[in-house]
Amino acid sequence: MQAQHRPGLMHDQWPVVAVVAAGGAAGACARYGAALLWPQTPGTFPWTTFCVNISGCAVIGVFMVVITEVWAAHRLVRPFFGTGVLGGYTTFSTYAVEIRRLTDAHEAATAFGYAAATLAAALTAVWSAAWATRRVLARRAR
Repeated sequence: MQAQHRPGLMHDQWPVVAVVAAGGAAGACARYGAALLWPQTPGTFPWTTFCVNISGCAVIGVFMVVITEVWAAHRLVRPFFGTGVLGGYTTFSTYAVEIRRLTDAHEAATAFGYAAATLAAALTAVWSAAWATRRVLARRAR
């Protein structure tokens, strides 16, 4: 049996693909800018990537509260900003590469500390940003 062609399905997805790509380019440029402004020294704790990832996690905590609990956003806002901009800005692939580089440079303690600190700080950033956003919004509603 042949698969049935649904011309409307891909046509409906192109705007989503386009906004994710545009947002991803913007986020990646912001991350690259951070790397230029705050270059890392090989074999040391990767502060730039750490701060980029944690700040991106905090922003996603705020963003998700706003678009799910406060504002009925246009259907392309979440893919553009959440998946695109923040997905391009944060870089957990570089995080993994940096752990490997630290390990290869015989900096196992720094690698382990970086791995654990990033995980703990990322989860804390999302949770605390979402919590703080809800508190601020609740106070404003009074």
